[in-house]
Amino acid sequence: MSAPQSQTADAADGSRSGDVIAAHADLLLAYFLRRVDHREDAADLVGETLLQAWRRVAALPDDADEARMWLYGIAAKVLANARRTVRRRAALADRLRTVLAAGGDADAAGDATSEAAGVRVDVDRALQALKPADRELVRLVHWDGVTLAEAAALLRMPASTARTRYARARATLADALGARADL
Repeated sequence: MSAPQSQTADAADGSRSGDVIAAHADLLLAYFLRRVDHREDAADLVGETLLQAWRRVAALPDDADEARMWLYGIAAKVLANARRTVRRRAALADRLRTVLAAGGDADAAGDATSEAAGVRVDVDRALQALKPADRELVRLVHWDGVTLAEAAALLRMPASTARTRYARARATLADALGARADL
């Protein structure tokens, strides 16, 4: 019994696309080696590019030159994403160093009763009074900077449930902290 024609065509397309992508792996490696500081990063970027290309294989052009340019286009986007990630990590590391340095100076000076330390203790206590899921929801939104909808998705709960829990958590925190200001 022979395979249906569409399965045979899919297999041929998959083989051709695999051949085209594999044939350009060395060119992609050279592309990245010229643009990154560490050879290991180039290899990782090639892998990510090939993965992205494989995911979009239906868009692979038939012409060999167009296919090569298509792969370079994907590689350029992968490189741009990698550079953005490096910048974000550096900015985050700088912010963390600043926070730790400020906290370290207060600890070194023995200023445990400072207003900032007192507020931090009050906030930690108020957060501990919340249910764990509500506490994580508040932390995601206020400390990690995600939207309420993103937090709901991360916590695998419906957005309406997240909104209700978030409103309840904010009211509980406002009461616990004696604050009427927007949290």
